[in-house]
Amino acid sequence: MSKVIRIGTRDSELALWQANTVKNKLEALGHKTTLVPVKSTGDLVLDKPLYELGITGIFTKTLDVAMLNGDIDIAVHSMKDVPTALPKGIVQAAVLERANFLDILAFKKNEEFMGERDAIIATGSLRRKAQWLNRYPTHTVVDLRGNINSRYEKLENNDWNGAIFAAAGLERIGLEPENTIGLTWMVPAPAQGAIMVVAKEDDEFIREACAEINHEPTEICTKLEREFLRILEGGCSAPIGALATISKENEVSLKGVLLTVDGKKKLEAEFTAPLGKHSYLAKDCANSILSRGGKLLMTYATDIVENTKIFSTRTLTPDQINLFDQSIKVKSEDFIKISPNRISSLILKKEIQNVIITSQNTVEAILKSVSPEELKFKNIYCVGGKTKRMIKRYIGPVKHQEKDAKNLAKYLVEYMEGTEVTYFCSNLRLDHLPTVLAENNIKVREIEAYTTKHAPTEVEDSVEGIMFYSPSTITSYLLKNSPDNRVAYCIGDTTAEEARKHFKTVYVAKIPTVESVIDLVNQTYGKD
Repeated sequence: MSKVIRIGTRDSELALWQANTVKNKLEALGHKTTLVPVKSTGDLVLDKPLYELGITGIFTKTLDVAMLNGDIDIAVHSMKDVPTALPKGIVQAAVLERANFLDILAFKKNEEFMGERDAIIATGSLRRKAQWLNRYPTHTVVDLRGNINSRYEKLENNDWNGAIFAAAGLERIGLEPENTIGLTWMVPAPAQGAIMVVAKEDDEFIREACAEINHEPTEICTKLEREFLRILEGGCSAPIGALATISKENEVSLKGVLLTVDGKKKLEAEFTAPLGKHSYLAKDCANSILSRGGKLLMTYATDIVENTKIFSTRTLTPDQINLFDQSIKVKSEDFIKISPNRISSLILKKEIQNVIITSQNTVEAILKSVSPEELKFKNIYCVGGKTKRMIKRYIGPVKHQEKDAKNLAKYLVEYMEGTEVTYFCSNLRLDHLPTVLAENNIKVREIEAYTTKHAPTEVEDSVEGIMFYSPSTITSYLLKNSPDNRVAYCIGDTTAEEARKHFKTVYVAKIPTVESVIDLVNQTYGKD
């Protein structure tokens, strides 16, 4: 034990308290130690919220570099500040027994403001801000940065009603505000109240020394919380909370929460398992949230620091949002509004030899006008696999299906029985199909099954790619936006043909489905 263990730490009062705690524990076991205080970027940059500084682990990065450079042997951190993915070559060496994990509200006069419409609360944490606004939506939350001492001083010197702190931080430095409330309803940050010790992976002596001060129950709980955080891909930039506990009956429970920054949307999950069979709790908890729209909430949360890169001109479902690569920030909105028309029953109840249906909207309009049993369609020709499946389910067999209207027109000219066809279409349908048929002496009877209206919005400047699902969505987009240097991702050849009139770079999905367009984005985005 002749080696002196150099303990790296930030030089704030709280960080030094934590480092001295580790120092005392190691020395009680006979190890020699010395403290090496180091300033971090998080301490030096105080004019911006953490999430605007652009990186996670802002309080740990400087110490990581010092360790890899050989200047220190271990580093001591508030575990909630440590990124879930440690730098290569650095590992978790110990977790000390957890202290108070609660958030507390320190207030100046009385707590009556909590029942009032207007109040000002200070915090630099998006998680605390989101949960406070979820509970008190009319209150104002202002940013509060600095070490724990300076934050408390700012509370005293401003006209705020209160400020939120980690209870463990206040307790560790003996700062006990006169008026406090424990926020038992607020889910803490993953690993809040715990102290982590990290070391170099290849330093066996140091790792063995630190293992002696490890607290296993805290290690189990914080591992679950951080795994939950990792799966949701959160950091300082997302409002995520998690808390794991072990009961006297050796039951492990994990509660997780994800919110939008404004607190308006919130998803929670809680799972329990016997100790020893608890390893899947984080995954189950995170997947429960993701399956209920968590990926969409993550997109909203991270928009505060990362601008949208891909825009869909059709509203995407949460499951579809989840299909995008993690690094791609997506927004979506319907650029086309569809309303079915009332189709005369006199038309639909007559026997029709040849029918063309090019979208699911047409099927819906037909079914709203008459019952399927009243239809007498002999040969149905359609565009798209989903349209075909819908027709087969609700109307009857499909004679032939093509991926787009152009190919369907070619097929009909070659193989259709008879010289007349009834085309159920939109008011904004393209001319290609009826033109080709007319040129080949096939009479086209058009019936407007539904009305398509343009509903464009302005797309923000940061967007680099637009997802289109029909020529109409392109027309709608161009009413309020320009192509610029953006990439067009198209659901099929007909849409792509229209896109090439305006966009320099156009990609076409292999299969005409939304999911295929998403796959196209994943494969090509950023490779131009």
